[in-house]
Amino acid sequence: MAMTSLAAHIRPFTCSAASQPSRLAPHPPDLVRWIKREGGFVHRAVKLSQDTPFGIGLISTEEIPQGTDLISLPPHVPLRFESDDDAPPSPLLAALARRVPEELWAMKLGLRLLQERANADSFWWPYISNLPKTYTVPIFFHHEDIENLPYKPFQHQKRLETLEGVKASDHPFGGQDVNASDLRWALSAVSTRAFRLHGDINLHVPMMLPLIDMCNHSFSPNVRIIQEQDGSDSNTLVKVVAETEVKENDPLLLNYGSLTNDSFLLDYGFVVESNPYDTIEIKYDERLLNSASMAAGVAYGKFSSPAPWQHKLLSQLNLAGKMPNLKVTLGGQETVDGRLLAAIRILLSGELVEVEKHDLEALKSLSSIAPLGIANEIAAFQTFLRACLMVSLRASLSVGLGASTVDNLKNIWMTLFKQLEQTLSEEEKQLESWLNKVRKLQSHCNQGLQHLSLSSGQNFLQLGMPLYSRAADALISDKDLAVRAAAASIYSTCNFLASEENITCT
Repeated sequence: MAMTSLAAHIRPFTCSAASQPSRLAPHPPDLVRWIKREGGFVHRAVKLSQDTPFGIGLISTEEIPQGTDLISLPPHVPLRFESDDDAPPSPLLAALARRVPEELWAMKLGLRLLQERANADSFWWPYISNLPKTYTVPIFFHHEDIENLPYKPFQHQKRLETLEGVKASDHPFGGQDVNASDLRWALSAVSTRAFRLHGDINLHVPMMLPLIDMCNHSFSPNVRIIQEQDGSDSNTLVKVVAETEVKENDPLLLNYGSLTNDSFLLDYGFVVESNPYDTIEIKYDERLLNSASMAAGVAYGKFSSPAPWQHKLLSQLNLAGKMPNLKVTLGGQETVDGRLLAAIRILLSGELVEVEKHDLEALKSLSSIAPLGIANEIAAFQTFLRACLMVSLRASLSVGLGASTVDNLKNIWMTLFKQLEQTLSEEEKQLESWLNKVRKLQSHCNQGLQHLSLSSGQNFLQLGMPLYSRAADALISDKDLAVRAAAASIYSTCNFLASEENITCT
C-alpha cells in the first residue's frame, strides 16, 4: 500500500532521445492558461508555436504597438533554488547542492528542477512538461562530434559525475537513481533557459521564467525583460514588453547578450551566423610575430628581444612579467585585441621619445590613425595580417575551419584592409596638403624677395645712387642681407596668412 502511494507521487526521469527536440510530456498542459490562472498576464496575441525559424518559440498573431505589455509573471511563478517566500529548500536538496561547485550555479538550480520534475504534484509541472526532452548543447553531442570540436566542453564533467551514485536516501528525487543523463538534462535546461535577475536581497539570482524563456535570441530584439514592483518590495513582477512594434506572425525575440559563438554553443546550443561579437582566441607568441614580420618584409628579431623600455610597456599591457595574460582575441567589436595592437606598434618602433607622446589607451585603439607614424602603422598592419594568415593555416591543418571561423577571419581582414586603406588615404591627403603649402610659401617668398628688391632699388635711386654702384654695394652688408631675408620671410608669411583670411597685406 505504501509503495503504491509513493509511486503515485513520483514521475520517472527516463525519456527517449528525439531527432528533433520534443517536449517532455507528449501532451503537456496549456502553459498560457496556467500562467493566467496563477494571476499572471499574457497578451491575447502571444502564442506558443513550434513552427518558428528557431524551433519552439513565441509568435504574435497580430500587430502589437511598441511599449505594450506582453507577459507578466507574479513573484511565485519563476522557479528559483529557494522559493520566493524565503522558505529554505528541503534538507536533502540543500545537502546535495553543497556538493556543487560555486561556478556551476546552473547545476544547483538544475537539482531543484529535477526535484520538481520527479514530483507528480509539482506546482511547476505545467511548465516543466513543456520543456524539451533533449538539448543541442555540446554535452549532448556524440563522442565523435565532441572530438572534432577545437575545444572540449566538459571542463566540469568530472564534477558532475561526483553527483552520480548518490544513495536514494540521500537525495530528494523520490528514490530514483540519478545518472549522468539526468544531470546533463537538468544542467542544459537551466543553462539554456535561466535568467539571472534581481532578487529581493541578492543581485543576479538565477531563475527560470515560464513562457518568457520561450523567446528566442536576436541581436535586434523586438521585446525586452523588465522587473516592476507591484505595491511592495517583495512583490516583484517579471514582465516582457515590446521593445519595438511587433508585426503579425513575427517571433518574439530577446537579446541573450553580446556573446561569442563559443558561448552561444556551450550555453544555448546554437551559433549565430556572421556574429559581430564572435572572436578567435590565440596566444600572444613572440615567435609567431617574428615570423609574421619577417614574412611581411618588415623586420626580424624585434619581438623576441625587446629593449628594456619596450619590455616595461609590455608588462603594463600584461603581456610580459611574472604572471602575464597571454590570451588575446581577434574579431568581435574591437577587431583586434587592443593589447596585441599596442604591443606590435611599440615593438616595431625604435623611438622611446615618439612612444612616450601617447598613452597606452591610444596605442591600443584601432581608431587612432597612425599614432606612431605612417610607416609604423603600415608595418604593424602587415605584421598583423601575416599573423592572422598563419593562425588560420595552423587551425585548418589541425581541426579544420568552420564556416563561422572563416567568415570571422574574413571580416577581420576586411576591417584591417579598410583601416590600412584609410591610413594610406590620410597619408596621401597630408602629403598633398603639405606639398601645396610648400608651393604657396615658395611662391610668396619669391614675391616677397621681388618686392623687397624693388623697394631697395627705389630707395637707392631716391638717394641719388646708381642701383649697381659701389656705394650701393657698401650699404648692403651681411647684416643688411640678413635683415632683407627676414623681411622677405615675414612678408611672405604675412601675405600667405592674409590670403587665408582675405586681408590685404601692405
